[in-house]
Amino acid sequence: MKPYAYHLIAILTIGVWGTTFVSTKTLLSHDLSPVDIIFYRFLLAYICLWTVSYRNLWAKSLTDELLLMGAALTGGSVYFLTENTALSLSYASNVSLIVCTAPLFTAFVVRLFYKDYHLSLPFIGGSFLALAGVAVVVFNGHFILNLNPLGDLLAFSAALLWAFYSLIIKKLNGKYSTAFITRKIFFYGLISILPCFLYEPLHFSRHLITTPVVAANLLFLGVVASMLCYMSWNVVLKHLGTVRASNYIYFNPVMTLLSASLILGESLTPIFLFGAILVLGGVFLADRHLMRE
Repeated sequence: MKPYAYHLIAILTIGVWGTTFVSTKTLLSHDLSPVDIIFYRFLLAYICLWTVSYRNLWAKSLTDELLLMGAALTGGSVYFLTENTALSLSYASNVSLIVCTAPLFTAFVVRLFYKDYHLSLPFIGGSFLALAGVAVVVFNGHFILNLNPLGDLLAFSAALLWAFYSLIIKKLNGKYSTAFITRKIFFYGLISILPCFLYEPLHFSRHLITTPVVAANLLFLGVVASMLCYMSWNVVLKHLGTVRASNYIYFNPVMTLLSASLILGESLTPIFLFGAILVLGGVFLADRHLMRE
């Protein structure tokens, strides 16, 4: 496959993840809790993955099995619980901006564990330029400093968790197939989410299947946004490198607002377009001056 194809896959994956807020909001309006949604999307993804990865049940070593468990926590259950809790405590704009610091966290985490990896000044400058573009997009020219220490701290935790998820996948990608890694992530994600139901029972009723809008959105989140997108993202991490791939996360708020425009009919402002250009320029600059991993 041509190198540019992996960049296209990264953009398409982020594009899908940027639209998940619409499905999540729809399911929340049908009395599903955030934990319910995470559980069902993970369950659907895990079941579907059995059709393409069913031969090997366990990793080759206990260390790798623990790494898979860590990936499930940092990029799955704990990540989503942390981000969703942050959204319930802080402003959505704060959380969106803070979570988009994940590429910077990823770069520094990789540098911490790989001493031969160096960050160039143009790369750091491009990353901050992209982050500035994210701020323009998220706040849309109406910046008001509203801090919620606990919520914002959880948002930073989510960004850091995703950085460690990327690092773990970097270690596993050369040893196992993408389907196997993704299947194990959703398995341990399901197991680790179960204690949450001790506090709030899982919501289950026939309308989850019989109501078309609920069934369709669950299928979208489980099959497309979870199974297919996690597989495609792990492929992107493998072929583009952890830091280069992570830079595409800056496009997430841009894709979210584009989907809101296409699906919900929300208008795009000149400020949004300016922010999108900053993101594009920042990612391009960082990618051109990224040191080889």
